[in-house]
Amino acid sequence: MKDHPMSESNPFATQRPRNKRLLQNHDTLAQWIQHILNLLVVGVTLCAFAYWRDGEIGQQYRTMLAFAILLMTITYHIMGVFRRFDRLEGAIQHLARAWGVVIIILAWTAFLTRTSEEYSRQVIVYWVLTAFIGQALLLTITYNWFKLYRRKYQQRIPAVILGTGNLALHLAKSIKKNIWLNDTIVGVVRHKDETSEWNAPEIPLLGDNQDLRTIIKKYGIRRIYVALPLPLTYQVKNVHDQMFDENLDLVWAPDIFEFQLLNHSVREVAGIPLLNLNETPLMAGGPAFVKLLMDKVISLALIILLSPLLLVIALAVKLSSPGPIIFKQQRDGWDGKKFNVYKFRSMYIHEEKEIVEQAKKDDRRITPVGRFIRRTSLDELPQLFNALEGSMSLVGPRPHAVSHNVYYSDKVKAYLARHRIKPGITGLAQISGYRGETENIEDMRKRVEYDLEYISNWSPMLDLKILFLTPIRLISKRGNAY
Repeated sequence: MKDHPMSESNPFATQRPRNKRLLQNHDTLAQWIQHILNLLVVGVTLCAFAYWRDGEIGQQYRTMLAFAILLMTITYHIMGVFRRFDRLEGAIQHLARAWGVVIIILAWTAFLTRTSEEYSRQVIVYWVLTAFIGQALLLTITYNWFKLYRRKYQQRIPAVILGTGNLALHLAKSIKKNIWLNDTIVGVVRHKDETSEWNAPEIPLLGDNQDLRTIIKKYGIRRIYVALPLPLTYQVKNVHDQMFDENLDLVWAPDIFEFQLLNHSVREVAGIPLLNLNETPLMAGGPAFVKLLMDKVISLALIILLSPLLLVIALAVKLSSPGPIIFKQQRDGWDGKKFNVYKFRSMYIHEEKEIVEQAKKDDRRITPVGRFIRRTSLDELPQLFNALEGSMSLVGPRPHAVSHNVYYSDKVKAYLARHRIKPGITGLAQISGYRGETENIEDMRKRVEYDLEYISNWSPMLDLKILFLTPIRLISKRGNAY
């Protein structure tokens, strides 16, 4: 086993506390100029449409414009509209979401203050559409201008990557295609303790770490990316100490992808970088509140809208066979907390086995009415009350029977990680074809993969997409619901 370098031999080990923030906002002059141009587009279009209709710019429009500018400055910053995107489509999608949030807040404010009647709907509709198109055109122009400028005129920084594993390969390819980075990857350097082969002929292998100083002088290297595999992390300190007196930048890319990540992120406390390898999205402040608000508002609206259907199904269940209308069963919820899930009863009253048996095709326990409401998922509608009370969400991993959780927990990797978010009435797995009975371990494994993908990529827009696709998938009958 190799001896790790001891901290007392490091001349830089004792340092004064860092006063400057570690995670800094690298806003550029170009980003601020773009934001100012966006504000001008929004302001000019609103004033132009107001003047076109009324012959003047009324006080109500001036007040709304001031509030809109304030909202844009805050919302665009929080939602990362001017973040450096690899693709123009991603930047425009972010712009559309942020502009939509601004408009929704403006509309709610007008509704709550009872001032909505003071505004012309024609002016507002024209303004919302034209201002977005103007901002999108500005974003397209600045994106393509910077791309051209970087390719033809901007001085590039010669850089090498120390490491030849999967992380180094991913980093090299990502830097090459990122238009916002000034680096040009001259090649990669293998650490003498690495065993992986380098499989990217378009990026040359320049040598190993013992030749690093020679490589720096030969190619004029000004930046080194340290992308060593996880078992060699302790070597980062050696590299840092050796390169500290060199006139170059040293950037460490930790190999976190060796872990099975779940909703990972980076934050800072007192200048110390904290890597969240596994975190529930429900602790994410504002976005989590948005999910809670969506659950409450949409579930209440659906209960009111579907109340005649709920009454009809309840009556059909009652008349079809003896027993209660609502079937309640204990399930594991968010972070393993127990709760009762509600369903319309679809089976005859029977003795439950120790391990709950999933419903199968032509299952004799299912009533005639139950067969229909299970096939159409109408039996799940009472879970709207679960969402309203907060034990479930509209969208999330489906809650399995407690006995199923016990059975699959040691057969499917990361199975219990599904509970890092509230269970849902529908989910990504359900619209992807993994609905109903899981006939084998592989089916459950795929369902869990989709559930974890949902948790890692959760956003309000993803929830809305799943809610929109759920009835479409029910009509197409994808899945094994019996």
